Amino acid sequence: MLFILAYQSFGVVYGDLSTSPLYVFKSAFVRKLHYHESEVAVYGVLSFIFWTLTLIPVLKYIVIVLSADDNGEGGPFALYSLLCRHAKVGLFPAQQSIDEELSTYTLHECDPHQQNSRLKALFERHQNARIGLLILVLLGTCMVIGNGVLTPAISVLSSVQGLQVVFLNLHSYVALLLACIILVGLFTLQYFGTHRVAFLFAPVILAWLFCMAVVGLYNIIYWNPKILQALSPYYLYQFFQVAGREGWVSLGGVLLCITGTEAMFADLGHFTQSSIRVAFMFVVYPCLVLAYVGHAAFLSRNLSHVEGSFYQSVPSPVYWPVFVVGTFASIVGSQAVISATFSMIKHCQALNCFPRVKIVHTSKQIMGQIYIPEINWILMVLCLTVTLGFQDTTAIGNAYGFAAIIVMFVTTCLMTLVIVIVWQRSILIGACFLIVFGAMEGLYFSATIMKVPEGGWVPIVLAMLFMSIMYTWHYGTAKKYEFDLQNKVSMKWILTLGPSLGIVRVPGIGLIYTELVTGVPAIFSHFVTNLPAFHQILVFVCIKSVHVPFVPVPERYLVGRVGPKEYRMYRCIVRYGYKDIHKEDDDFENNLIIRISEYIQREAEENSSQPSWDTSLDGGQLTVVGTPGHAGMQLVLPTDDGDVFQAVSLSSSKSATLQSFQSVSELESPQLRRRRVRFELPKNPNIAPSVRDEMIELIEAKQAGVAYVLGHSYVRAKKTSPYLKRLAIDVGYSFLRKNCRGPAVALNIPHICLIEVGMIYYI
Repeated sequence: MLFILAYQSFGVVYGDLSTSPLYVFKSAFVRKLHYHESEVAVYGVLSFIFWTLTLIPVLKYIVIVLSADDNGEGGPFALYSLLCRHAKVGLFPAQQSIDEELSTYTLHECDPHQQNSRLKALFERHQNARIGLLILVLLGTCMVIGNGVLTPAISVLSSVQGLQVVFLNLHSYVALLLACIILVGLFTLQYFGTHRVAFLFAPVILAWLFCMAVVGLYNIIYWNPKILQALSPYYLYQFFQVAGREGWVSLGGVLLCITGTEAMFADLGHFTQSSIRVAFMFVVYPCLVLAYVGHAAFLSRNLSHVEGSFYQSVPSPVYWPVFVVGTFASIVGSQAVISATFSMIKHCQALNCFPRVKIVHTSKQIMGQIYIPEINWILMVLCLTVTLGFQDTTAIGNAYGFAAIIVMFVTTCLMTLVIVIVWQRSILIGACFLIVFGAMEGLYFSATIMKVPEGGWVPIVLAMLFMSIMYTWHYGTAKKYEFDLQNKVSMKWILTLGPSLGIVRVPGIGLIYTELVTGVPAIFSHFVTNLPAFHQILVFVCIKSVHVPFVPVPERYLVGRVGPKEYRMYRCIVRYGYKDIHKEDDDFENNLIIRISEYIQREAEENSSQPSWDTSLDGGQLTVVGTPGHAGMQLVLPTDDGDVFQAVSLSSSKSATLQSFQSVSELESPQLRRRRVRFELPKNPNIAPSVRDEMIELIEAKQAGVAYVLGHSYVRAKKTSPYLKRLAIDVGYSFLRKNCRGPAVALNIPHICLIEVGMIYYI
């Protein structure tokens, strides 16, 4: 299994990193460094490339960062989630103590007298520190999204420009047009999903690495075997002696040799630490070193061929095979970055940091393969704009290098906090990690800063655009939640109304969607005030995200009562991790009825196993339901004959009958899910009369119909609010709410069953 996963990782993880040799030396020898084109300069650039590849990808990522996984997941949000679990650094207050009992909610015990506890307390006491941490995470995320724009542009354009080596009279506009056609085709194919062509990815990258290694070995032997001396750190010093300040600026081009390194950590969830380490150390790293050393050997004897030197170094008999494989490799590398961008957007949306967008799951077998239409076309337009605007890989490389070094520095900062807070190492060890790798990345950052006017401004503009969207959405959502929390209905008022709530209780079930995890939302009182009638069964439904990658299905539902038993009011909290799939074809109504029935029976049984309780502010209790261990109701499914129904007992989740039902319900088509179903109780159940009556009432209410009540809110800033807040809420947040996916669509609520309650929020 280890070697199978290592093989598969080549096409997903290492596509971007493997195509870097196409443009690294060209980007390094720009500006005035071409005046210093000498053998010593080539040796110096190669020495920097070798030690950069060794220290950052190998030492930082392979040895240290890969160990900081969040239940097997990696990336900036995985580190942020680890910090949110071990310290209260999150800004969204919807987390509960019962969430800590999730099997994936791993925590390490902390000694309050240790220095790391002081750092933890610093973030917990000061909101500005928590805001700064969130901005840091969003900055790294925005730069990853920027890579989704820049990687396809530089990879495809660099590969296509190799045609000018063979066709000397080929106009640059022809290569540019061909690159744009490939880019349009690449983004258009995203709709079909990567799983349809994923089996080609690994062989393409492996073939490309093999080609580079063989060509590099040939160039070393044929052109300059002494080039191996450049691996000595001595040539780092020699390089600065010869090139001086221009050599320092050229480090922005050297930096491109490690672009794509972050993918080793970001894509960790698809593989394992061991498989990524084996693939890199035994295949990718040696092949890249051979490629760069061979390229430098060619340049040391052909100093005037820096422009297009990679394909010029390829022997003519094998030029076309290498060119074709290189073109496919650049497309594969671009595909991997685009897919990673989709995943990052999904993580942001799950943690309330991005507006609601349509997420299409392109594979039923492979988790995490998604497609976001709106983001895909925005990336395509931005990518074409960058390609047509710069028309040169040097300027795009300047932008790409700036984005890459920011992402790495963000990872270094987050990793430092993880070492101290999560791993509970001393602050000195965390400081050493920050100083060593922060100094190296700071050196490259100082070089890329000089190239901001020459293309480096692009990721800054993209980051400002996406960060303003993310932070505005997160800020508006948090303020709206605070308003709901402060204006929830008093339980005393509800209790004074009596079981009928002072209104007419009509047959059926009313599902009231709210973001509150405790209390009764204001939309309920607003509704009954204007229309004094409601359903006989009320369920307050909250769908929330937890700071874990996955929530096991048996632990997903929390159910409790709101008010006394005769009120027939329940609360159901559905928990998802930031990488969980919200299936649009889930049979939510039937699952909810089953969970409520389980809760009713568990509540009544004194000798049942003790559940995990969480005392809410409204006096109710929540328990995890999903694995019933006693007799329950039956779900009756229609057969192919139309009117004939087949009963399926839901007595135990460990029974073969229920396991069969669960597997069938996952595989059947959406058309079958819309067919009629009904519930019934077993004829001779060992159930108390009061419990039986309540469950019969629940079944009858389900048969009468289900209505979904959703707040249609208009959010406005108070007139006394500062100007920036009014601008963010009245303009930015309102614009995003109007132009993103509506809550009813995002929650897959049937339009015919939807009731929207209008409310104005003054925050």
